[in-house]
Amino acid sequence: MMNKLKLGIPKGSMEESTIKWFGKAGYNISTSERSHSAKIDDEDIEVMLVRPQEMAYPYVQRGVLDAGVTGEDWIRERNADVVEVADLVYAKQLSKPVRWVLAVKNDSDIQSVKDLDGKIIATELVEVTKSYLAKNGVNAIVEFSYGATEAKVPYLADAIVELTETGSSLRANNLRIVDVVMTSTAKLIANRSAWQDDWKRTKLQNIALLLQGAIVAESKVGLKMNVSKDDLPALLKILPSMKNPTISSLSDEGWYAVDTVTDESIVRDLIPELKRVGATDIIEYPLNKVIP
Repeated sequence: MMNKLKLGIPKGSMEESTIKWFGKAGYNISTSERSHSAKIDDEDIEVMLVRPQEMAYPYVQRGVLDAGVTGEDWIRERNADVVEVADLVYAKQLSKPVRWVLAVKNDSDIQSVKDLDGKIIATELVEVTKSYLAKNGVNAIVEFSYGATEAKVPYLADAIVELTETGSSLRANNLRIVDVVMTSTAKLIANRSAWQDDWKRTKLQNIALLLQGAIVAESKVGLKMNVSKDDLPALLKILPSMKNPTISSLSDEGWYAVDTVTDESIVRDLIPELKRVGATDIIEYPLNKVIP
C-alpha cells in the first residue's frame, strides 16, 4: 500500500496565501470554490480544505488529518495536543505575525484592560481572551462573536478582541487599540501518531524545509557584480551578505566576480554605493528559496 500524507490547508482568509507559499516551495495546489477537496502535484499527499479554527482540533489531534496549516491562535484557543513542526511567518497580506488586539471606540472611557471589569467583550477568540483577562485580574463577560465583530461596539459590547494585520479596518470603524492580547503566526502542525511514523515525519520535515526556504527568499535578492583587484577591499567593506560573499577570479587578470545574497529592502541604496566604489556589471536577481 502506497504511503499517503493527509494534509489540511486552511480554508478562508489564509487559503490564498498558504497555497501561494506551497507553490513557491514546489507544491502546486488547485482548489474549487464549491469543494473542500483540492489537488496537489504530489501523489504522496492528499489535500483537504479545512477551516483554520478546526484544523488543530478536532481534525489533526484526532488523526482525521496527519498534518495541517493553521494559526498559532487556533492551536491555543482549542488547547490542541499536536506537534508544532514549523513556524511559517506569513499572513493573509503580510509576511509577519498578525495580532489579536483589544479595541474600543475612539471616544470610549476605557484606557486599559483594567477598565473592563464587569464589561462585555465580543470576540471569536473566547478562551484566549478569558486567559488574558485572568492574567490581568479582570472579571469581564466574554461573548462569542459570529461575525461583524467591529460593528458591535459600543451598543452590543463595550470592547472587542479582533484579529488585525495592518489596523486599517479598525481605524475605518473608528476603533482604537487598547492592548495586544496575542500575536500569531501560521504553523505547520502534525498529529502525534503521524509524527512517530518515519515516512510521514520525513515528508513533513521536507515540506517544512522548503516552505521556510521560500518564505526567507521572499525578502532576499541575489547580487552579482564584477570588481577590480584594487577596488575589491572597499567593496567588501560595504557589501552585506548572509555569511560571506562568493569571490571568484575572472579570465581578465586582476578582476573578480562577486556573488552575494542580501535583504531586498536595502538594495536601492546599496547598488549606487557599490557602483561608486568600483563595482561594474551589477545584476540583481530574485530568489526562489534560501535554505540556511
